[in-house]
Amino acid sequence: MTRVLITGSGGYIGQVLVPMARAHGWDVTGLDSGYFEGCDVPGMEVAIPDVFNDVRDLTPDHLRGFDAIVHLAGLSNDPLGELNPRLTSEINYEASVRLAAAAKEAGVQRFVFSSSCSVYGARSSRPVTEEDELEPLTAYAASKVETERAVSKLASRDFCPVYLRNATVYGLSPRLRFDLVVNNLAGWAHTTGVIRIMSDGSPWRPLIHVADVSKAFIAAVEAPADAIWNQSFNIGADRDNYTVKDIATLVNQAYPECRVSYSDSPPADSRSYRVDFSKAARTLTAFKPTWTLAAGIAELRDKFRAINLTAEQFQGPKYTRLKHIQALQSEGLLDAGLRRALAAAS
Repeated sequence: MTRVLITGSGGYIGQVLVPMARAHGWDVTGLDSGYFEGCDVPGMEVAIPDVFNDVRDLTPDHLRGFDAIVHLAGLSNDPLGELNPRLTSEINYEASVRLAAAAKEAGVQRFVFSSSCSVYGARSSRPVTEEDELEPLTAYAASKVETERAVSKLASRDFCPVYLRNATVYGLSPRLRFDLVVNNLAGWAHTTGVIRIMSDGSPWRPLIHVADVSKAFIAAVEAPADAIWNQSFNIGADRDNYTVKDIATLVNQAYPECRVSYSDSPPADSRSYRVDFSKAARTLTAFKPTWTLAAGIAELRDKFRAINLTAEQFQGPKYTRLKHIQALQSEGLLDAGLRRALAAAS
């Protein structure tokens, strides 16, 4: 049995990955900051006996006895990353590198880092591969690039880091997020009857279902070390490169009574990239994405109907990371450094 520590176990991916990994036969310990406790989809609550700790505070003593670490924890998207770029670097980059160094010192053999295809920035030609130059456009994406580069220097015969550059994740999780493009468009359709696109619909996005990306982490932990040692892998499927307009069309098919709306003044978000996923298909042979985008949208639609999702819930803080963090700060439960305030601890 593989003993694995999964950081960020209380997050959007973690709440899907941890039960899947346990069903796979792993001995899993979850570690989480607890920021999103209570942000569950009704009826989908997952009982995970997490260790509550800030990833910035981990030492080798916390990590001894684990065979592998899957590192999901961090500020999880561009809007949250831009709230305080210095803090994003502290949590997403500096703490991740310290965690990897502590893992190596503790004798952990494998370190699987959750990176992102957003490291590619804006590309207008062919699908990008892992060998292409990285052009991060946001603090979040830059933190992923910096972590990959720094952790790569720690690789050794007994310490195997690997970096999964995930496509944009979508689909149903107990800790649902509406700040992801597919989930967001489906949420607009369900609650307002309008599929609201905040651009002209032309940017490209590679996509992957949350259950499929969870399978990729399992495959990366179990793959032979010499096949993946200190390498980056784009995680997704070639068929799942879509324009935002394409995504809206599929959401419209699930909600045929809705109309599509485009922004008259789109935000200055120049990210647009198609991604080549052939390396993972060749190397992580146990990773086989099975979800289609249409099936993932239908899954969301059916759950929204079952829980009677309202516009207030959709647009509120519970399922949007930046809004939720800001709400915790306004209530005095998190300080400016995103640490739990003394009042919350007591």
